[in-house]
Order: sequence, then C-alpha cells, then structure tokens
Amino acid sequence: MPASSLQTRLLLSAAAGCAALLGACTVGPDFVAPKAPAASGYVAGPLPGLAAAGDQRVAPGQAPAGPWWSAFQSAELDAAMRLALDGNRSLAAAQASLDQAREEVTAAGGALYPQVTGAAGAGRQKYGAAFLGSQVHSFAPFSYFSAGPSVSYVLDYLGAEKRSVERRQALAQYRAFELAAAQLSLTGSVAQQAFTIASASAQIRAVEAIIEEDGRNLQLVQSAFEAGSGTRVDVLAAQSQLAADQTLLPPLRQERAVARHALALLAGKAPADWTPPDFELERLKLAQGLPLGLPSELARRRPDILAAEAQLHATTAELGMATADLYPQIRLTASISQQALSPGRLFGEGSSAWALAAGISGPIFDGGTLRANRRAAVDATRAALANYEQAVLQSFGQVADALEALDHDAELLAAQRRALDTAGDSLRLAQDSFRAGNSGVLQVLDAERLSQQARLGYVRALARRYQDTAGLMVALGGSVPAAASGGAAAKPE
Repeated sequence: MPASSLQTRLLLSAAAGCAALLGACTVGPDFVAPKAPAASGYVAGPLPGLAAAGDQRVAPGQAPAGPWWSAFQSAELDAAMRLALDGNRSLAAAQASLDQAREEVTAAGGALYPQVTGAAGAGRQKYGAAFLGSQVHSFAPFSYFSAGPSVSYVLDYLGAEKRSVERRQALAQYRAFELAAAQLSLTGSVAQQAFTIASASAQIRAVEAIIEEDGRNLQLVQSAFEAGSGTRVDVLAAQSQLAADQTLLPPLRQERAVARHALALLAGKAPADWTPPDFELERLKLAQGLPLGLPSELARRRPDILAAEAQLHATTAELGMATADLYPQIRLTASISQQALSPGRLFGEGSSAWALAAGISGPIFDGGTLRANRRAAVDATRAALANYEQAVLQSFGQVADALEALDHDAELLAAQRRALDTAGDSLRLAQDSFRAGNSGVLQVLDAERLSQQARLGYVRALARRYQDTAGLMVALGGSVPAAASGGAAAKPE
C-alpha cells in the first residue's frame, strides 16, 4: 500500500475516533420534567350543594371514559362536535403548524451528519511574473476544468447540534400540545353554544306560554268588564302586562340566533350555509359522575400545562446551545476532484486531486456577547419555569371555580324549583279568586309576574348547570378523540 494512502487512512480513522469520543459530550443542563404539585385537593371546604342534590356526584381519582361530552348522551351534540373537529379552520392552522414543526425537526437533524456537495467549474487564468518569481520569465494564460464532491463536517463534540435537534423536538411537542389544547377549547365552546341555544329555546317556549296566559287573562278581564264586574283600569292593566311580556321574545330570539351563528363558525361553516340542530334541554342528560382526577394527575393531563412544559424543555436546550457557543468549533473538510487543462483530459490519467483539512475557530473577544447570550438563556429558562408553574396554578383555580359553580348551581336550581312550585300555586289561587269575584286583577297580574320570573329563572339555572358541568370537564383536561382532518392525538406523545 502506498505510504500516502496509508497516511490518509490513518488520518481519517483518527478523525473518526476523535468524533466518536468527543461527540459523547453534551454541555448544558439536561431537561428534567418538573415535579407534580403537592396539592391534595382543589377546594378548601366541602361542597354541600352537590351532596344535597344527589343527581351529580364527584368521583375522585377517576378519568373520563371516551369523549368528555358523551356524558350528556346527546346525538345532536355528538354530531356538532364531529363537524367542528373536522371543519374548524383554527384547528387546521394548528395542524399545519405542527406539521411544519415536525419537518423542522428533520431538517435540524441533518446537521448531525457530514454535508456532501458536488461542484464543477471552469475558468481561464494567467499568473503574473511577480507571483511566479524571477526564475520564470513568462507563463502563458491557461484554461482549467474541475469536477468532484466535497465533504464538510462540524465536529459536534460539545453537543450543540444535538441540543438544536432537541430544541426542535421540544417545539414540535409544544405544537402538538397546542393542537390538543385547541381541540379541547373548541369542544368546550361548541358545548357552551349548544347549551345556550337550548336555554334560549326553553326560555322562548316559557315566554310564549306566559303570553298565552296573558291572552287568557285579558279575555277574562274583558268579559268581566263587559259584564259590569270589572273596570277599564283592569283591562288596561291586563293589556299592559301582555305587551310587556311580548317584549321578552325578541332578545331571546336574538340570543339564540347569535349562538347558532357562533356554532356554525366553530364548525367551519358560514351561518347562511348551515343551521345547527335544535338543541333541547329536555333531550340532554345531566352528567351523573364527575371524574375528578388528582391535582398531580391534572398536570399530566391538561394539554396547556404540557405545552408549557414543552416550552421549558425548549429553553433548556437553548441554554445548552448558548453554552456550546463559548467553546471553539472544529470543522473537518475533505474533497476529491478531477482537474485538467482541457475537458477531454478531465477524467484521464493523472487528473485526480484530493484535499483533507481540519480547522478550529473560537471566540477571543466579542464584547461579552456570547456570555450575555448564555445569561439571557438562563433567564429565559427561569421565565419558562415560572410560566409552567403559573399554568398549573391557573388550572387548579379553574377546576376550583367550576366545582364551586356546580355546588351553587345545585343550590340555586333547588331554590328555583321551590319558587316555581310556590308561584304556580299562588297564580292558580289568584285566578280562582278573581273568577269568584273575591279579588281584583292586580292580584292576578302580580301572581303571574312572580310565576313568570320563576319559570325563566328555573330554565336559566338548569342551563347554567349544564354549562358549568361542561366547564368542569374541560378544566379537568377532558378527553378528545383525534381530529378527523389532521389525525393529531388529543394527548400527543
């Protein structure tokens, strides 16, 4: 074997050995997921309203089975959810951002390997006498041709490129959890709008029934007036009550229309092109069991918390990259080419040429830039940790608010039920007394007004209970299947 070939192989082997040894070193801190919070519960005291109601129970330590909205047992709600998950434009944008982040991981990983490029060139050149020296009096202009590959490799002995890939992977995870959070938020918004539609429809029916009663009262008063047992004041009072109750319908119809339009937009449809189902409170089932996971489990379930954790991971990797910038960089290059003075001899005998080189470069004076960059990376990591901890605290607060709301909803609904029963009995007695001539129309109108308020209050309390139940399930992290359009899991790995 020629000596030059042996030397080349030994040099390449030594370089490969150095790369293997030094490449095992990675500067900067390795990411460690934050510890689970030590909180034992969400609220400080008991929940007497839920305990007294009996139709809803809290199941500590349990996770929702299947899509969280399936607890309401509504085929219309299931269909609206599927349509929204398939057609929502914000989800499509989040899915595209996730795909972009995954491609950037692949692109960053390419830097871990040698970069091979091919090049070809041609030119014409003349050397001057001063360059060649006094011994060469003239050197005619000449043309040259070359072609061949070259290899360049930055020795990642400090792990800077590995940290770059790690950062991209963490950002891709962040995008995946952002998509999952968007899915969860979307389904929560769909449920809220569906329950708003159901509430408005129930209130509209209640007001329409009240208006019918107003019409019957007006006929009753007019009959009494015509018979001489009533007064014109009684007729005007009944007409005034009818007109006042009729003013309740337009705002409720507007509320329902706005909720329908909002639901169409959530589903990725124009309001004129799609009409949501007619959600009815009577066809919804109140979720009996409320799967209340432990606080430590919540931090591993909620996608917004996991997204904050992924951001913390990315900033930790950036700290490693900033640390590696403080040290010298080693670059290895090699090339082999065919060189000749004419195209016909480019691949002939004696045209082969090669080069092998190693270089090292490092900072000597940069005005403090690199160390300031590292300190900034440390500060960014501290900020990301604080943001993560804040996301956990906010999630605990949201669950606590939802639990307290459900507890008060149960108390309010029971009170509204009693008020509705009492107001109904009072109205019937007032009407019977008026027919018997024992009381005036004002007593009937007062009783009717109380009955109207009780009816509408009961419907609103019932709808609020459905909405707060959905809010609790979303605050607990829910359970959302993969979006049909993108196929991203609700809790990506």
